[in-house]
Amino acid sequence: MKKQFIALAVTLAITSLANAQSTDTIAKVKASGAVTMGVRDSSGALSYTLGDGKYTGYHVEICQAILANLEKTVGKKVAITYQAVTSQNRIPLVQNGTVDIECGSTTNNATRQKDVAFASTTFVEEVRMAVKANSGISGIAQLNGKNVATTTGTTSVQTLRKNERANGIDFKEVYGKDHAESFLLLESGRADAFVMDGSILAGNIANSKSPTDFKIVGEVLSVEPIAIMMRKDDPAFKKLADETIAGLAKSGALAKLYDKWFMQAIPPKNTKVGLAASDGIKAAWATPNDKPMEDYAKK
Repeated sequence: MKKQFIALAVTLAITSLANAQSTDTIAKVKASGAVTMGVRDSSGALSYTLGDGKYTGYHVEICQAILANLEKTVGKKVAITYQAVTSQNRIPLVQNGTVDIECGSTTNNATRQKDVAFASTTFVEEVRMAVKANSGISGIAQLNGKNVATTTGTTSVQTLRKNERANGIDFKEVYGKDHAESFLLLESGRADAFVMDGSILAGNIANSKSPTDFKIVGEVLSVEPIAIMMRKDDPAFKKLADETIAGLAKSGALAKLYDKWFMQAIPPKNTKVGLAASDGIKAAWATPNDKPMEDYAKK
């Protein structure tokens, strides 16, 4: 009986430690010597693939800075694995521990904050639409009866429906499984417009076969804070991420990273996205915070 009791106690202790580490990223990484970064294949200049398992972009570099500080905290070299995620699976993969930090193009909103945590905002997005340059479409009112693409699992789906109701128009929504597929719907003529974050639209246009064939038009449909995502109830790791971002902002390194990815020629085609930092982005850098999208709507 005593042996059974000891075995049970050991099992409970191991389970307790595992559960603690599942929400304590620093402890998990210290024990394993490894960390998994969630990245995107086609999230514009924020996060995208170069092929052969290589990923880069504005948010990827910010995450690399966070993980460099994580290495200092755990006191040893940490192996980084890049895990491609989609709009549909990014939150579950963070929640279940598959991904430790998600470095893509995720909107911080009140609903998501119930399931995950966000680092301080590093990008403030304006949702707009891309169309073919010769389409004659210049605003959402001209989408009546059209096919409009967006990406499954994104906040742009709700934005699209809200604007459809508000403007009294009727269009057909068509969905891509990721941003590259949504852009392909526009490129191939299966969609008349692609509604998404402006940076993602600009990035996909810049890397398309013929960038001059497309343009971003119309009114701003939504303003959204975009942030790096991590597990909920992990204050130590969030503090490390927030302090890293605040340091980058204060030193001017964040502005330099932005210029590198949005104003200079970027790989693989050495094209420029050409998206200058907005007042909203500069305000987020000046006063780091993790306010959700709903707070921006109150302004």
